[in-house]
Amino acid sequence: MKKGLVIIPTYNEAINIKKIIKRVLSISKQLEILVIDDNSPDKTGDIVEKLNQNNKRLHLIRRERKLGLGTAYVLGFAYVLKNGYDFAFEMDADFSHNPDELPKFIELLNEYELIIGSRYVKGISVVNWPMKRLLLSYSACIFARIVTGIPVRDLTSGFKCYSRKALESVDWKTFKVDGYGFQIQSVFSVYKSGLKIKEIPIIFVERSEGESKMSKRIIWEAFWLVCKLRLISLFRKKCS
Repeated sequence: MKKGLVIIPTYNEAINIKKIIKRVLSISKQLEILVIDDNSPDKTGDIVEKLNQNNKRLHLIRRERKLGLGTAYVLGFAYVLKNGYDFAFEMDADFSHNPDELPKFIELLNEYELIIGSRYVKGISVVNWPMKRLLLSYSACIFARIVTGIPVRDLTSGFKCYSRKALESVDWKTFKVDGYGFQIQSVFSVYKSGLKIKEIPIIFVERSEGESKMSKRIIWEAFWLVCKLRLISLFRKKCS
């Protein structure tokens, strides 16, 4: 039986962390969890450490300060490759990504190397977002798709499953972006490696507890990254 790791970066997720861990581990015995906590002031790391003492399927990495989602995933992917896991998930701690969807991703690993939980593959499937944020996200995905040429509708999705082959195909140490930018660059890198990608529809539900980590810096960082990736694509075409 293949073994997978669900990577959950955390910063001030004490309200949600016990519930999400319990739920994910109940889904499948194939799954283990790695929580990467950025020294949360609300003691999220302490909660996970206590749970970790009695559960071999739960793992914890504690960082000294807030270093961001992108670096957390890079660290998590290195953990996956070092410890012999067959696949890895990106997943939020706040239940905006439904753990019940996890088996659907796993089933597709026989055919695809990256499976994306998409909010936009069948219309718009987002709950409890203000219109301004919805338009921003949807427009950003359209812009990124057109500029990069990647045939994926939800390039900024944070609910993904990577095969080990996909993780091995990317030089994660070169990633210098966070948030939206990290998600776009990860799909771009797997796609340019010639691996098969699949989008599946999900319903994204905005967190009911805790605070969003979105910022203007993350948005602008993603914008400039998309332009950079376009230039990289053009350069590769000229050199081929």
